[in-house]
Amino acid sequence: MLIHNRLRAAGVAWPAVELSGFDADHLALIRLVTDRLAAPAPTPPARFGFLARLGERVSGAAAELPGMLALLGQISEGLLGLLRRPAGFRMREFFVQLQSVGLGALPIVAMMTFLIGVVFAYLLGIQIEKYGANIFIVDGVSLAIARELSPMLVAVLVAGRSGAAFTAQIGAMKVTEEIDAIATLGLSPIKVLVLPRLLAIVVAMPLLSFFGDLMGVLGAATVAASQLDITLHTFFTRMRDVLPLDTVTYGLSKAPAFAVAIAFIACRNGFAVSRDARSVGERTTATVVTSLMAVILINALYAILNPAL
Repeated sequence: MLIHNRLRAAGVAWPAVELSGFDADHLALIRLVTDRLAAPAPTPPARFGFLARLGERVSGAAAELPGMLALLGQISEGLLGLLRRPAGFRMREFFVQLQSVGLGALPIVAMMTFLIGVVFAYLLGIQIEKYGANIFIVDGVSLAIARELSPMLVAVLVAGRSGAAFTAQIGAMKVTEEIDAIATLGLSPIKVLVLPRLLAIVVAMPLLSFFGDLMGVLGAATVAASQLDITLHTFFTRMRDVLPLDTVTYGLSKAPAFAVAIAFIACRNGFAVSRDARSVGERTTATVVTSLMAVILINALYAILNPAL
């Protein structure tokens, strides 16, 4: 490189230089260096505008649609097969996933919903205490927790915890060719990997949401008793009068819809992993982001279809 640059500075064109007496390996190295130095500098990639980037994202999302529809059809076929032959359901894997999704999430669900109830009751109590309407803390907190806060918070937690775990597990199995081994043994990867996870999260989510209702109300009752002079007996008596059962069941009815969306997105991204570790990380991140968006959209759809509850 030094020789090439010195000759070029002296006005000598490199093609006019004759090389002789060099070892073959050295000559090949010199030619490699000079060819690279003579090559034009690479042009920087073109910067696309907003519409071009938007079109690229839309095109990428559209490319995912056939795979999603194929997985949806395979899951539907697997569920119909289970209805015809329930004995083929992998009950042990179902309970393993149920323990992971349900029991494993109880501590963090309890802490999160209890603290949300505490914070919500404290902030609302500061405002209503100015007007001497302390008892209405029960109305606001119980309705908000049962209708919106608990199902949404539990869905966000499950999306970040279990949804990411589903994608990472299935993706790692694809990288290590375990899914190919399952198919080689004559088993269905959908029945072995997807259906137990799907049914486990559908069963666990309403139970976690109800547990979140209890812990959130308990947190609010604790603040009401200590800050607003509302005893626990008064709090729960008032809640029985102002919290209709329809509102509780409405909040719990969201949980299976959230669960199906999270499980479907997680399993789809798991099967879409390419055979490298980087793809596992990218697909796991995509699962969390897409699941959160799906949860928010489903919750908005419920609010539009049932505004009176």
